[in-house]
Amino acid sequence: MNTTELESTVRAMTARGKGLLAADESSGTIKKRFDTIGLESTETNRRDYRQMLFTTDALEQAVSGVILFDETIRQSTDDGRTLTSILQGKGIVPGIKVDKGTIAMGPGSAEKVTEGHDGLAKRYEEYYQLGARFAKWRAVYTISDQLPSWRNIRLNAQGLARYAAITQQSGLVPIVEPEVLMDGAHTLERCEDVTTAVLNAVFEALALEGVQLELMVLKPNMVISGKDCPVQASAEQVAAATVRCFSRTVPAAVPGIMFLSGGQSDAQATENLNAINALSAHHPWTFSFSYGRALQAPALKAWGGKKENVAAGQQALAKRARLNGAACRAEYQAAMEQAA
Repeated sequence: MNTTELESTVRAMTARGKGLLAADESSGTIKKRFDTIGLESTETNRRDYRQMLFTTDALEQAVSGVILFDETIRQSTDDGRTLTSILQGKGIVPGIKVDKGTIAMGPGSAEKVTEGHDGLAKRYEEYYQLGARFAKWRAVYTISDQLPSWRNIRLNAQGLARYAAITQQSGLVPIVEPEVLMDGAHTLERCEDVTTAVLNAVFEALALEGVQLELMVLKPNMVISGKDCPVQASAEQVAAATVRCFSRTVPAAVPGIMFLSGGQSDAQATENLNAINALSAHHPWTFSFSYGRALQAPALKAWGGKKENVAAGQQALAKRARLNGAACRAEYQAAMEQAA
């Protein structure tokens, strides 16, 4: 393990006022996104889309790293440059999604566990050569009155911890992503209880695996009301519950907490991040973003799969990134949404 390089990568990823662009959509997910603009999901179209995102002017002012999919880390631009070299040229750190998705925890179970440990160290040898300096692994937790079960919480925690240990041993920074899903009618309070239990289990498992907390990044959900909850919590309520939950569960050694958007709207994800940072001046972590759809959706719509719309797509991405960068400094205001 090259501790010096890992420390340098973590510092770059968690730079104040910056966050991560999650561009690691699986083939199935990117197809769904392209369906919304009537575009066929071919390898060329996927490459053109990511090329449009990554070549956005001044993207590096608010984006410190990009999470890539296996296909993307191998692709090159029209003029033959690798997509990773485009990012590196901007001072943006390339990363790679390494989990193999989820399967049912058991026959008929509604709960999921994540696959992908087999051969992971060997895959990292190639990913490092391709430019990746961090990795990401996602575990998902279904929430209801009865779920998640303790078994599911423990199994996912063990899976995240084993991945993180292999990642550090292979010379990359692990992003640990335990996502308590927004799906359902649960209250803010129920989400806080479950998120607390999940994070406690995750950090216990990380300790057992000997993971160096200073050399990892946490990518969790915010504490938020379920999508179908009749009473939706305000940004201030989300911030208070989130900061309280993380103060009780996340060790100070963790350098960065980079929230997933988890189905929030573009503006909602930014507003909630801003409210969290407005409350968190005296906490030890960097509170930032690692957004996929909440960063990309306006860009995808503006681009529409057409070459003549590349500039419009890039302007939309740059604006969304800029607003989330402002939210990292608690400087976001809703009026910014209307500005050019």
